[in-house]
Amino acid sequence: MKSYVAIVGRPNVGKSTLFNRITRSRKAIVDDYPGVTRDRIYGDVEWDGRHFALIDTGGFSAHDSAPFTGIIRGQILTAIQESDAVLLLFDGREGLNPMDITICEHLRLAGKPVLYLVNKIDDPKHESAVSEFYRLGIDRLYPISASHGLGIGDVMDAVTKHLSHGEEPQEPGDVLRLSVLGRPNVGKSSLINRILDSDRLVVSSIPGTTRDAIDTMCRVGGQPYQLIDTAGIRRKKSVYQKLEKFSVIKALKAIDRSHIVLLLIDAAQGIVDQDITIASYIAKRHRGCIIVLNKWDLAPKAPNLVSNYVDMVRERIKFLSFAPVLTTSALTGKGVMKIFNIVNEVSQQYNARIPTPRLNTMFQEIFMSHEPPRHRGRLVRCYYAAQIAVRPPTFVCFVNTPEGIPVSYERYVLNRIRPASGLTKTPVRIIFRKRKR
Repeated sequence: MKSYVAIVGRPNVGKSTLFNRITRSRKAIVDDYPGVTRDRIYGDVEWDGRHFALIDTGGFSAHDSAPFTGIIRGQILTAIQESDAVLLLFDGREGLNPMDITICEHLRLAGKPVLYLVNKIDDPKHESAVSEFYRLGIDRLYPISASHGLGIGDVMDAVTKHLSHGEEPQEPGDVLRLSVLGRPNVGKSSLINRILDSDRLVVSSIPGTTRDAIDTMCRVGGQPYQLIDTAGIRRKKSVYQKLEKFSVIKALKAIDRSHIVLLLIDAAQGIVDQDITIASYIAKRHRGCIIVLNKWDLAPKAPNLVSNYVDMVRERIKFLSFAPVLTTSALTGKGVMKIFNIVNEVSQQYNARIPTPRLNTMFQEIFMSHEPPRHRGRLVRCYYAAQIAVRPPTFVCFVNTPEGIPVSYERYVLNRIRPASGLTKTPVRIIFRKRKR
C-alpha cells in the first residue's frame, strides 16, 4: 500500500514551493499571486528508503464568496482524508493568522498525524518569529525555508516515522499516457472526471479553471492509463498574464510526455482557428491524436450531422488527416468510454514495426508506379528502406539524390505508405537519405 502525505495551509504560504522542493520537480506552478493551486497534485517521494506520495493542495481560504473556494476546500478535505500524515504550513513572515487556527481545528477533528511547519524562515535570526505559533498549543514546530531547503531534512525524518515502510512503487511498463488538450472551457476536466467517475478535478464554467498539468492514473479493461489534464490554450495575443503563460507552457510540455493526445473541440461552437493552432502543436511533435467533438448533446440537430462534422474536421485540419474523429458528451457520458477502444487502435499503430522485406517491396512499388521528377537530369532512385523508430513509425529511404525529392512527392509517398502498411491512424515519418557507398 502506498502512503500519502498532504500539504495544507492558507493561500500563498509556500505549499507548492515546498511540494516542488520535496519531490525535486517543477510539477506545481509557483507564483506570488495567492490561489494559484486549485486541484490536488501528486508527486512521488523517496526518503531514507521509504516511498510515499506527496499531495499539493489549494489554499484554505476564509472568503467563502471567492470563486472556487468551496470546490478547493472539498479538494483539500479529500486530500486530508486519504493521507496518512499532514504537513500544515504557516507563514513565518506574516505571523499567526485566524485562518491558521481554523485549519488546526479541522485537522484535530480529522485525527491524522500532523507536523506543523513555519515557512519562510530563511535565516537563523528569523527563528524568533516561530515562537508566536506556540500559542496554538503545539509541542513541536519545524522552522523551514521551502525556497532554500533549510530544515527540510528534519521534516522528512519526522514524517517518515508516521508512515509504513512502503517499497518503491512499481509502475506498469506499458502505461499509455493520454494528454487532453483544447481551448479553455471545452470540457477537458469534465471528460476526465467522467472517465474516473469522480470529482477528481475542479470543474467550472469559468474559462481558465485548470492551471497545472494534472496527472491521474486509471484502469480501463485491465489496461493502465495515465490521464493528463491541461490548461486551456488561448491565442497568444490573448495571453498576457505570467500565470497563464506558465499554464500554457505546462500544457505544451504535456504533449511531449504523452503518447496520444485527445484534442477536444466544442461541438456546439464548431471548429475555430485556435483549434487548428492547437492541432498544429500536436502535428509538429508527431504524437498520436484523436479528435474528440465534445458537448455533442449541445450540437445543433441536423441530418447527416456526424458525417458533416467529420468532413469539416478533415477539411480544416488536413495535416491531422490520420486522426480518428469521435463524438462525446462529458456531461451525459455518451461516447466517452468508446475513446479507449480508439486509443488502443491508435497505440497499436503508433508502436507498429513493418518487416524490412515488406517495407522495401512497398517503396519499390511506389517509386515504380510514379517516379519522382528528375533532378538535374538524373533519375532519382530508391535503393532500399528501413524502419528506424516507433512512436511514431519512422522510415528511412536511401536514394541517390535526396535533395531531388520535392515536398509534393514526399506527401505522395506518405499517402501511399499509409494504406499499404495499415498505418492509417497514426503519424508516420519518412526520411530520404543519401546512400553511402
